[in-house]
Formats: sequence, C-alpha cells, structure tokens
Amino acid sequence: MKPPYTITDKILTLIASISERIGEINAAHLYKPATELRKKNRIKTIQSSLEIEGNTLTEEQITALIENKRIIAPKKDILEVQNAMKVYDKLHEFNPYQLKDLEKAHAILMNGLIEKAGKLRTTNVGIVKGSKVEHIAPGGTMVNALMKNLLDYLKKDKDLILIKSCVFHYEFEFIHPFLDGNGRMGRLWQTLILMQQYPVFEFLPIESLIKQKQVEYYANLSESDKKGNSTPFIEFMLGIILEALTELLQSQSITLHTADRIQLLKEKIGKNKFSRKDYMQYFKNISAPTASRDLKWAVEQGVLTKFGEQRLTEYQFCEE
Repeated sequence: MKPPYTITDKILTLIASISERIGEINAAHLYKPATELRKKNRIKTIQSSLEIEGNTLTEEQITALIENKRIIAPKKDILEVQNAMKVYDKLHEFNPYQLKDLEKAHAILMNGLIEKAGKLRTTNVGIVKGSKVEHIAPGGTMVNALMKNLLDYLKKDKDLILIKSCVFHYEFEFIHPFLDGNGRMGRLWQTLILMQQYPVFEFLPIESLIKQKQVEYYANLSESDKKGNSTPFIEFMLGIILEALTELLQSQSITLHTADRIQLLKEKIGKNKFSRKDYMQYFKNISAPTASRDLKWAVEQGVLTKFGEQRLTEYQFCEE
C-alpha cells in the first residue's frame, strides 16, 4: 500500500531546482569531491546526526578518534561515533530495499548502546519530548509488516527517488521500528536511497543543515503526523536537499587537478581505449595543451598505456 502524501506545486518546483543543481554538479564533476573534503564532510555528517540525538563530541574530537588519538569524553558518546563511522564506511555494502540490510546497519550503529541492536521492536512505545507524549508509534505486532510494506513501496512505486526518499524518512520515523536509534537510522537510510541514483549524496552533509534547522525538522515531522500524510515533511526535506546542493556549488572550486581528472575519467571509461579528443569531451573547460599534459603525465606515472602516434594516438588504463 502506498503511504499517503500529495505532490504539491511546491514539491514540483523544488524537484525542478534540485534536478538543475544535480545537472550543474555532474557537468562540473563535483559529484565525487577530493579525498580530504570527503573525509571532512563525513565527519560533519556524523557529528551533526549524533548531536541531534544529544551526542556532545565536536568535529575536532571525531577527527582525533579517526586518527586513533585519545580523547576525553563520555564513553557512550565515543561509542556512538565509532559505531557511526563503521556504518558509514560500509554504506556501499547495504541494499536500501532489503529489511535484513536495514537491521544489519542498525546492529552496527547501536552495538553496545542498546540490548536488541538490529532487532525490530515487538513492544509498544511512545516518544516523549519534555513532559508530553509527542508521538504514539504503531503497536509492536505491526512493525514487521509496516516495514516490509514501506520497503516494497520504495522498491516498486514509480514516483521519483527524491520524493520516495523523503517519504521513507518520514514513515520510518512514524513507524519507529527500533527501540532506539530511529532518528539517525532514518537520516542514514535516506542518504543511502539517494546515493543509488545520485553519487553526490554520499558525501553531502545534509545532516548539518537538519541540525541547524532542528526545530523545523521536528515541527514538520509533527505536522505530518497531525495531517496524516508526509507532504509537509517532503517539502521540508526537499528544501534541505536543495540548500545542501546549492552550498556545494557555491563553496567548491570547480578547478580540478590533473590527477583528479584522470581518476574521474577512469571511473567513467573503465578499460575502453580513448583519444585526446574523447578526453576533452569529458572536460570541456580545458585546452588541448592541458589535455596533452594530463595524458603525458598519466603515461609517465604508469596509469595509462599509449598506443600509436600523433592523430592516431589512443590511450588505455593499465591493469592494477
């Protein structure tokens, strides 16, 4: 059964803008940032997602943990970060449409933090904010069927993945399938869903924007609860995604270095032979002499093999 929501004019406008930004990002080859930026964004993602849940570690402390340095902080907070680092490192191993993969990810994320990590709840729960009950989750006996239905919708429905990822995020929080860790799991899984079609989302720190708008985030979850559909939350999350993509375009230099261009081409072209002209088709903003220098450098580094001379020259990536 399809979860209830309406595709509004605002949603369509946001989708159009997001699609434009993704096109610009792909054209500028920003979908896979440099290694240092990937690491920085991953740290920002983990820190933000856990801070929303009350974790006290800073980006500097998380960086120190990654570098195996000793830090002084609550044991629980350190374990939360270590678990999150493990699960984000394994993102490519999970299939977003499989319940067993969802449970496996939760088991890593909540290992040592709760008793039944990786197990769907079978008891009834209510979510308390302050002194009032914010949300009564569906009964424990319904959880397994509700999650299977939600994953079925995610896999088979014809709506755009951008919309379905937001619907999943909301419905996941509504169902509250685990005893704890549902917030961080919902955000993680939306990233995983979006990555399947758009690689840029793997290292886009959407969570840091959610953290900045934490009050709005919970308000839109609550508004969707009241309305009985996820429309307000879809509009909110698409706005966050658009903002994150816009920030990426504004902040990241589109000047790629020789090694970056060669690596990007390798990912695109694989073992196929190509010419300098083909190379320049991929990187339209470089001159012919720059293309020649790039290819000469790659041959000298033993990355490329050169065949033929002058106009008939072709290149191929070497076996690793």
